[in-house]
Amino acid sequence: MAAPVVHFEIGCRDIKATRSFYGTLFGWSFDEGGPNMAMVNNIGAHAAKKTDGIGGHLNALGHEPHKYVTIYVMVPDIGATLAQVQKLGGKAIVPKTEVPGMGHFAWFEDVAGNVVGLWTPMTR
Repeated sequence: MAAPVVHFEIGCRDIKATRSFYGTLFGWSFDEGGPNMAMVNNIGAHAAKKTDGIGGHLNALGHEPHKYVTIYVMVPDIGATLAQVQKLGGKAIVPKTEVPGMGHFAWFEDVAGNVVGLWTPMTR
């Protein structure tokens, strides 16, 4: 089976203004993900009632670039996928990193310079 896109992340500097913009534009509502993150709570599999689309979050954690959109692709093995990325001419940007209680993510840069996220949920 092909690896599905399962999440998106929108980077910003001003989390309040960005929440207001997307809340008004698309009707999204948010849960706090910490002082600099907001989880979209009414779309995708994480909504109280599952909806079309995928879940996502806003991120104002202060890293550069601060303006970006990243998709996350679910893979069975992040380490093996990052090794394949390098074989194909891409490079790892963020190594496999744990999101406590949820799973692991990583970022890579493809041969065109696009940054893409990888995701593997925790096994239960």
